[in-house]
Amino acid sequence: MSNGEKKDTRRILIVTAVEAERAAVLRGLGEEAAHFHVIAAGVGPAAAAAVTAATLAAGCAGGTSPAASSAEASGQAASADAADESTRGAEGGSSAGAAAAASFSAAATTATSVAAAAAATAGGYRLVVSAGIAGGFAGRAALGSLVVASEIIAADLGVETPGGFASVDELGFGSSRSGVCARSASALAAALSAAGLPVVTGPVLTVTTATGTAATAAEHVRRVPEAAAEAMEGFGVASAAQHFGVPVLELRAISNAVGPRDREAWRIGDALQALEHGSAILKEVLQ
Repeated sequence: MSNGEKKDTRRILIVTAVEAERAAVLRGLGEEAAHFHVIAAGVGPAAAAAVTAATLAAGCAGGTSPAASSAEASGQAASADAADESTRGAEGGSSAGAAAAASFSAAATTATSVAAAAAATAGGYRLVVSAGIAGGFAGRAALGSLVVASEIIAADLGVETPGGFASVDELGFGSSRSGVCARSASALAAALSAAGLPVVTGPVLTVTTATGTAATAAEHVRRVPEAAAEAMEGFGVASAAQHFGVPVLELRAISNAVGPRDREAWRIGDALQALEHGSAILKEVLQ
């Protein structure tokens, strides 16, 4: 930063799905993390979009979103077993992409409209980060590793046709892809690597149904050959951030392989620990 450049003092919003993820992020951030606001928005892109949008709007006015407070309370009340199940078991695809599109787009727009009375302009947050644990694609992201998204893709956002899946991009109804803040993503990936943490950079898929078969996993790879991980909230968070013109990142820790569900092979604890370590580096990079 040059002597004449003013430091950006706006906060960074970190959006997780459940309390187990939120707690891991908070442990990683540690003390003196006033510039970070960490919430548990709920599982899936619709909840993520709605609560993120409401929180961004409330942040513009210097308040606290009732939706965010409710989501955090719900997350804190979740049992450890429920957290294990909803913090990703095995992440995956859905054939109801068109319904999903309407779901999280409407969620973001509705939450923004409801909160608009509290905020005339955006400015409360300078960056939004979707963070949590995820499924990793074989050969791309190993268990316990971290993934920094190079792009956020709604993998099942489209329709089924006699010829196969067609994305909303192909249909001309919008885009299933969201860019990330490339500069911050690059800096984060480099810092994680320098700290000795296993890290991969690549597209992170957002799905509305967790992958449970080898066939679905293979279909995702066919559509996005470079995909590194699969989660359930990133595109919803990105959609909300886009409404406010706020850049976005996605950071995921790998708890399981994308494919057939094998709970015995899940490494939820290891992934949450990796998320904690990754969050400590995130703090250093973004402060």
